Amino acid sequence: MWGWMRTYVYIDGFNLYYGAVKGTRFRWLDLHALVKEILHPRHEILCLKYFTAIVSARAHDPEKPHRQQTFIRALQTHIPNLLVYYGRFLSHPKTAHRAEQGTGERFVKVIHTEEKGSDVNLAVHLLNDAWKDEYDCAVVISNDSDLAEAMKLVREERSKQIGIISPYNPVSHALKIHADFVRYIHPKTLRKCQLPDPFPGTKIHKPTVW
Repeated sequence: MWGWMRTYVYIDGFNLYYGAVKGTRFRWLDLHALVKEILHPRHEILCLKYFTAIVSARAHDPEKPHRQQTFIRALQTHIPNLLVYYGRFLSHPKTAHRAEQGTGERFVKVIHTEEKGSDVNLAVHLLNDAWKDEYDCAVVISNDSDLAEAMKLVREERSKQIGIISPYNPVSHALKIHADFVRYIHPKTLRKCQLPDPFPGTKIHKPTVW
C-alpha cells in the first residue's frame, strides 16, 4: 500500500481542452483544484507542469490569443507551484479529399495547422524529473499514446508510480498498461473546480465571451 507521496502533475493543455473542456461552460478551470479533487489526499502536489502553445488569431475569432493569455495569467497568479512550457503551431498547405461527393475537383488545398512540441516537452520533463528523483508519483493529464514509452521507462527504470487523469473515456490502452491508476474528469468536477472571477486585488477576470 502506497503511503504519503511527493507528486508532480504533467498537463497536456490541448488534450485536456479538447477532451474535457471544449464546448462546456467550465473553461475557467482551476487546475490545482481539479487535481486535488480527483487524487487521493496522500498525494502532496509539489509541482504542476502545464504544456501548451500560443494559439493564433482567426478572422472569425480575433480574441482567441487574448483569452488564452488571460487564462494562463490567471493560472500563474492563482497557483504558485505551476510552471508553463510552450510548444508551437505549424501551418502549411495540404491536399485533402473533398468532404462532399459530386461534381468538381476530388481534392482541395487546405491550411493544415498542428501543435508541435508539447508531447515531447512533457515526456522529457517526466523522464528528467524521475531521474532527478523529484517525485514519488507522476500524474499525467493526457490521453496521448505517444507518452507511453516515457511512462514505461519512469515506471520500470526508476520504480516511480504513474497515474493518469484522462480527459477522454475510455483511456488509451497504450497508456493504461503503464499506469498504476487511472481517473477520469467528470463534468461535475469541472463545475466545482473553477478559478475565482474576478481575482481579488487584480484586474484578471474570466473573458465574457469564450
